Amino acid sequence: MGILELILIAIGLGMDAFAVSICKGISMSKMNWKKAIIIGLYFGIFQALMPVIGFTLGKAFENLVTSIDHWIAFGILLIIGIKMIIDAFKEDNVSVNDSVNWKVMIILAIATSIDALAVGITFAFLQVNLLLAISIIGIITFILCVIGTKIGNNFGNKFENKAEILGGIVLIFIGVKILLEHLNII
Repeated sequence: MGILELILIAIGLGMDAFAVSICKGISMSKMNWKKAIIIGLYFGIFQALMPVIGFTLGKAFENLVTSIDHWIAFGILLIIGIKMIIDAFKEDNVSVNDSVNWKVMIILAIATSIDALAVGITFAFLQVNLLLAISIIGIITFILCVIGTKIGNNFGNKFENKAEILGGIVLIFIGVKILLEHLNII
């Protein structure tokens, strides 16, 4: 898997955290860069950590599934992508506050990085350079979240759903690409 695919995966995975960061920014009466950086760090670290856990699980079961690994990668990315698109159309009545309390942030970071765990499983089957992948995922998620906090503070919830839809489409596209490559169609 090349750097471009890893960057696209990182963007796709980071969209949930980006959307939550927009919500965090909305709840700030005045932009707080320190809080934006803390938000970015929580999400970036968890988005980078979860693929390591998934990769470890994937490697443990690699011998059992190598003949169907491309189908597993396709299925996981397709399901995550569709879920993100569906979630973008759901009405959320969640009250958001600008607290960056570690209890609040860990729960949000875990909730938005579960899909990264699943992607980590696919990394094990695709022989991805894990250090490069998690570095790209962590850095891009951090940047997206800091930007998302600023956007949320300036523009409200106008972009939240669009970000989740875009992230879902990107993950589906990458899943299809992986499947077509392994089937020697492209």
